[in-house]
Amino acid sequence: MSMLKLSFLNFKSSFKNYLSLIIALSFTILIFFNFFNMIDSGVLSALSQDNLEKTKIIIQVIIIVLIIFMIFFIWYSTNVFLTRRKKEIGIYAFMGLTHLQIGRLYMIEITLIGFVSLLIGLLSGGIFGQLFQMFFIHLSDIHIDMHFSFSMSAVIKTSVIYLTIYMIFVAKGFVNIVRSNILDLLSYHKQNELIKQNNTILMIKTIIGIVVLGYGYYIAIAKGGMEVLNNVLKAVICVIVGIYFIFGGLIPFIFQTLKTRKMFLYKKERTLWINNIIFRIKKNYRTYAITCILMLCSVTALATGFAMKQRYDNMMSSRHVYNYQVMSQKKGLKDYYQKIIEKKSQVKYGSSIAVLQLDSSLMSSRYSHTAYAVLSYSQVKALAKQTGLEFSYKEPKSNEYVKIERLYMLTILTDRSNEKITINKKTYHMLDFTTEAYLGYMQEKISLYMISDSEYQKLLPLGKEVYFYNYKIKDMKSFETSKQDLRQANDSIGLVSLNPNEDNEMEWIKSIYALCVFMFLVFVVASGSIIFMKLYNDAFEDKSRYLVLNKLGINHEILKKSIGKELFIIYAFPLLIMSISSYFSVKALANMMQTELLMINLTSVIVVIVLFIIFYVLSNIIYRKIVEVK
Repeated sequence: MSMLKLSFLNFKSSFKNYLSLIIALSFTILIFFNFFNMIDSGVLSALSQDNLEKTKIIIQVIIIVLIIFMIFFIWYSTNVFLTRRKKEIGIYAFMGLTHLQIGRLYMIEITLIGFVSLLIGLLSGGIFGQLFQMFFIHLSDIHIDMHFSFSMSAVIKTSVIYLTIYMIFVAKGFVNIVRSNILDLLSYHKQNELIKQNNTILMIKTIIGIVVLGYGYYIAIAKGGMEVLNNVLKAVICVIVGIYFIFGGLIPFIFQTLKTRKMFLYKKERTLWINNIIFRIKKNYRTYAITCILMLCSVTALATGFAMKQRYDNMMSSRHVYNYQVMSQKKGLKDYYQKIIEKKSQVKYGSSIAVLQLDSSLMSSRYSHTAYAVLSYSQVKALAKQTGLEFSYKEPKSNEYVKIERLYMLTILTDRSNEKITINKKTYHMLDFTTEAYLGYMQEKISLYMISDSEYQKLLPLGKEVYFYNYKIKDMKSFETSKQDLRQANDSIGLVSLNPNEDNEMEWIKSIYALCVFMFLVFVVASGSIIFMKLYNDAFEDKSRYLVLNKLGINHEILKKSIGKELFIIYAFPLLIMSISSYFSVKALANMMQTELLMINLTSVIVVIVLFIIFYVLSNIIYRKIVEVK
């Protein structure tokens, strides 16, 4: 019988065993293909050139992340396959096959798995491609016409990248087999059981894990200035290292300690699974640490997407507090401009305010700006009342100010307690800051400081007073006509007019939200798949143990409970560590986004738990089927 035929028969007879691996790989290919398809098919071409380029850059960054993830996932899945087959490969050697022939057999069989996964992934990508695009565009809220598209360029790129990565690890497995010793192959699983760890070593790992992880949590949420970026990088490294040591030290230390407690050990059939848990964690702690980190990345990605969408909506809302802003050197023209607008449309609300522009040579602040201006407390308060904006600030003292600033997408300034400015050699300390859009769009162009009325009067001779007249209309149908009427009016030195329907220069930001949702789903499904595949592989190793327990006459209901508890612990610990860690990662993000993300954090963790419950139930059913405990 030829190697090709034997490999095909093996593949056919073991197809059910490979199904979880094929589904996981196919899902990765489906997502990968659809991102390429969105770029190459022209679906996004209706966006403006700037938005199109920025959206493509974001998608390309996501593709690079997916490639890195694919490298890890294929490496892991091919290792699981090789581990699962090593004993069988050793038997082939006793049947007279050379190492080279066994290696070829392995290569053909695992290549069949790879090609079947690629075919299923591309076909499902084509079938669900439009649904993927609809989901992406709906989440992004990008206004473009949908049409079915299928890019051969995306097929080629996906196939080339996937097969290149896949065949590298296939070749690695081939070399591993050719260089292996027959006895090592036959006794591979028994070798793992000899792994032992000293309690002192586990204690050292536990202390390192707790200290490093705790430090990572601390600096993640620590507020500050420019050092925040450096802290974020340190926090990421510390959390990754800390999680690794927690799974390699603390968790096995807990179970090894519990094993010595008779009051714990001899209750609820714990003797049936406690040793297996200790062995499983010792052998697979790196895998569990990686899945925990993947889940943490997924929750943080989702929180980032929600935060950016929320911030984008708030930025657009702040920008469009007014439809028209007229700048004039003359005072008292609010009613004059309002009458011009009301010839064509009804004014919903209007406001006016004096702004004292100061020369930059008089100003000194932490950051340089192109334009500086101060506002008087009473005028800002009156403007807020006219427009219905929130205002809850007490009047600053003679040496205090309230910073009125634009909404930024992201800021590294999380501690502003010591912020101050100098105006004409006098130092003012920041009392508070606000992003309430009192001056609408113009707040993005000028660095504004609200000071007391008396201080404003003192500074009046140093600058030039300009008046802003701001209006929001009820009906946008007459927007253009009223804009032209205002342009023709006298006494104005400038006009800013904003139509929400035309302001799409930042529309690319909305695509980040959709991409973060996809990244969340991909990483969560991948995390669950990794644990599922590992338990699936371990079930074959544990089969003989459960056969012995069956022969000893242990009740199947007791064995079912034992298996359920064992698998529950495997899924529960990564979830627990991820849930705790996600609070700090999302809190750090909330500080930089200046928004509250606790509910988003809780929601995302609940979604992960629900998905993991599904994986747990499937694992429980399939595990019991393999070990013949029904």
